Amino acid sequence: MALYGAAATVLSGLEAHQGSLKTLVYGSRFQNVRQLYALVCQTQRYSAVLDAVIRSAKLLEAEKKLKPHLAKVLVYELLLGRGLRGGGRWKPVLSRHKARLQAEFARLKVKRCVSRNEDLLESSPGAAQVIQLPRFVRVNTLKTCLDDTIDYFKREGYSYQGCASGLDELRALEGKRFFLDPLLPELLVFPSGTDLHKHPLYQAGHLILQDKASCLPAMLLAPPPGSHVIDACAAPGNKTSHLAALLKNQGKIFAFDLDAGRLAAMATLLTRAGVSCCEIANEDFLSISPSNPRYSRVQYILLDPSCSGSGMVSRQLEEPGAVSPSQERLHALAGFQRRALSHALSFPALQRLVYSTCSVCQEENEDVVQDILQQKLGPFRLVDALPLWPQRGLSTFPGAEHCIRASPEATLTGGFFVAVLERVDEKSSGPELQPLAGGPRPSVAPKKRKRRQKKTIN
Repeated sequence: MALYGAAATVLSGLEAHQGSLKTLVYGSRFQNVRQLYALVCQTQRYSAVLDAVIRSAKLLEAEKKLKPHLAKVLVYELLLGRGLRGGGRWKPVLSRHKARLQAEFARLKVKRCVSRNEDLLESSPGAAQVIQLPRFVRVNTLKTCLDDTIDYFKREGYSYQGCASGLDELRALEGKRFFLDPLLPELLVFPSGTDLHKHPLYQAGHLILQDKASCLPAMLLAPPPGSHVIDACAAPGNKTSHLAALLKNQGKIFAFDLDAGRLAAMATLLTRAGVSCCEIANEDFLSISPSNPRYSRVQYILLDPSCSGSGMVSRQLEEPGAVSPSQERLHALAGFQRRALSHALSFPALQRLVYSTCSVCQEENEDVVQDILQQKLGPFRLVDALPLWPQRGLSTFPGAEHCIRASPEATLTGGFFVAVLERVDEKSSGPELQPLAGGPRPSVAPKKRKRRQKKTIN
């Protein structure tokens, strides 16, 4: 019953705009936050359907003490979830109405001419049309390797299809088939809806469940082993674990975040992932002094600041209005993002910085980068990141096409924005930096010495 009560409280908070889903879930103090998060997401996803069934069955009229949000959670579990495994005193109440609720649910399907539960989403008036994205799975090279992971899944009956040739193959992915992503060398792609949270490789930290777009920042920062790196707004830690894998746990990551609850969850994630090169601090990145000797060797900074989250596909279902944040909220967020980016560029040894958001709003993306470039905060220049990436930055200023965007429609990922800034060698006369193709730059192999041919004596 504790789960259902916590889910009802979070739903109520979302409706009253008391915070984001993640903030409310972490603030609930419910022990299994992942289970709570999943239940709220799915209940909110089917919200219009559940409202229609509850209204038709006259459940709230019959049960005066049953609150609307709790009713919605319980009916979701009864009709679409795992069944009422708990339920406390409400389980017998719902059981009395089970036949009526199931009948109204079936009648709704007939009325809308659909047979599958998922089809009700598409037929619901005003329902969010959300593209089903593949399940991206990053292999954690701190604990395993790609070949061993592929072999493990093959032994479980999955069919490995090799490296995908393009998005069309990923869109058609279904069943127990999976691909290797064509861009990221340790990213596997499974069909949409594949749930690996209870998989032994995930629980052992060998797999990181991370959207492809979210993997781009660390890949483009590409710090070589031994580097000192700042992850400025680090929680919940997926990007931090990716940085550690690129560093091979050699070097140092300074990870900052103000949310103590999220940092605690991040510490658990990093421990499970085998990360040993990260120092976590519950501090505001803006309060960190660039002149502090501790950060004198920091050459790489990943800045993924707080944003509207308007590119997150899940948030389109979780938080009404999040897709179109108010101008006041965007203005406040962009102000923080500018301050954070300006502060990051003031670190004296900085060579490369990646600025990223999970927002699709120009105000948080191109406008922030343009403003910082116009301020000329040091010899930094935009790098042409991933030149073959299909979706580029909005043409709001010269060079904005060097930035990259991601979206469900164009890249089959969540909505995302990434800009890469590198320090310009002031002694160099070259007008342009080399395009950054992505990933750790391959080391130049030493030229093989030519074997001296033995002189033959005639």
